[in-house]
Amino acid sequence: MTASRFFRLPPLVAAIVAAALQTAVIGYMVESRASILRNGADIRLRTLPVDPRDLLRGDFVTLSYPISAIPKSIVTGEVPEAGTRQRLFVRLTSGADGLWTATQASFAPLAPEEGSVILRTLPLTLYTSAVDGLPETLFVQYGIERYYVPEGEGRVLEDARNQEELEVEARVATDGTPQIARLILRGEPVYDEPLY
Repeated sequence: MTASRFFRLPPLVAAIVAAALQTAVIGYMVESRASILRNGADIRLRTLPVDPRDLLRGDFVTLSYPISAIPKSIVTGEVPEAGTRQRLFVRLTSGADGLWTATQASFAPLAPEEGSVILRTLPLTLYTSAVDGLPETLFVQYGIERYYVPEGEGRVLEDARNQEELEVEARVATDGTPQIARLILRGEPVYDEPLY
């Protein structure tokens, strides 16, 4: 069906087709997230304090993690050209305390290894190249830096985050995409993310 024939459809049929397409797109987005929560690998992360001037905005808490600061010393492989947007693949391994830390990173996909999970960062812009060398620390985001809470309940979580008493359990898809599964306050689960 060509675009010109689509626009000749009766308005009701065109509206039904448009609504069906929108529903399919939203359904795909919801199912993608639910699939990670259902089938992803479990990891547990310590949160870091966030600058106290960055207060709760609206109904979400800003989260930061030690794995968001990648030291140059663990980056392996080739470094892309300066000015390009790239994803970093970060290997995490679990410590004795059950918290996961970054042990290797690469701009090329990392091979799976027993006892590790690979996270994929959001795209970041490189301002240096292999010739210039990487900075001592790469600051990255994974898409789990914000958690929505019921209105008025964020202050307790912010205070706990700033005192390093808040942890996050996340699930990681096979492609490295993480989703927050639950928040843990002083060792006790406080928010479980529903599948739908």
